[in-house]
Amino acid sequence: MIDRHDGKIVACIAGYGPSAQLADTMLEKAAAEGFSSGMRAGSVYPERWEERTCGEVLALIDECIHWYDHDRIKQSLGWMSPVQYRLSHELAA
Repeated sequence: MIDRHDGKIVACIAGYGPSAQLADTMLEKAAAEGFSSGMRAGSVYPERWEERTCGEVLALIDECIHWYDHDRIKQSLGWMSPVQYRLSHELAA
């Protein structure tokens, strides 16, 4: 789930494969398809995810979320990352 105020990822869900239950859970938690599509294309697929363990894929997801929150800058936030923006406005990171 992405905070619409500053774009920080505040929750996520992962599963072992596509399923109706996973899709329903993601919808209930307001899944961020734009983020997950970019993450799949940029982090998991080029690394031949089918040959990786679940732990390795989850580590890639964690790295991507860290980049998305801490390193990715947004023009709408004054060229700051979501975490930098929250810290500069004394919001909870």
